[in-house]
Amino acid sequence: MSKAIDKITSTAVPLHLGNVDTDQIIPARFLKATTREGFGDNLFRDWRYNSDNTPKKDFVLNDPTYKGKILIAGKNFGCGSSREHAAWAIKDAGFDVVVSSFFADIFSNNALNNFLLPVTVSEDFLQHLFTAVENNPATVISVDLNAQKITANDKSETFDINNYKKTCLLNGYDDIDYLLSIRGEIEAFERQTIN
Repeated sequence: MSKAIDKITSTAVPLHLGNVDTDQIIPARFLKATTREGFGDNLFRDWRYNSDNTPKKDFVLNDPTYKGKILIAGKNFGCGSSREHAAWAIKDAGFDVVVSSFFADIFSNNALNNFLLPVTVSEDFLQHLFTAVENNPATVISVDLNAQKITANDKSETFDINNYKKTCLLNGYDDIDYLLSIRGEIEAFERQTIN
């Protein structure tokens, strides 16, 4: 069983870029492994490192001022090719939540399947988050999955999530775990159908 998500309260890393595609999240040349571990080292690889593997000082993930379990990203995050490794890389880098005003559907589904919560907010609220965190990197953001609410600096907004995926995240279920959790109901339905 994977780690359940309920309430996440953390500082955040502001990636003030839009149209971030999956090849920018995790470049194709790093997709050789089949397990989920180790991808975080190459998250945003070409933006984070120079050709000699030294960190680029002006990239936000290399700035010790910003840290936390929440990644704030610009509009249209996770576009491009279907690449589950993108969710793996973000999760492996220590993030539990990604906030944007729009996610590509395939990325959003891959994230949810890997216990990475994509929170879609309005453009206004996204700008509120960027401003709050960039003005004060110690700003704490609270994400309450059960209430479907995100809060920063006494300003809140609700977000939508598929009820099935919400149940899975709250309980730490993957698809198999969920089916096992309702095994009794399935067996009762089968008995009812046979009789």
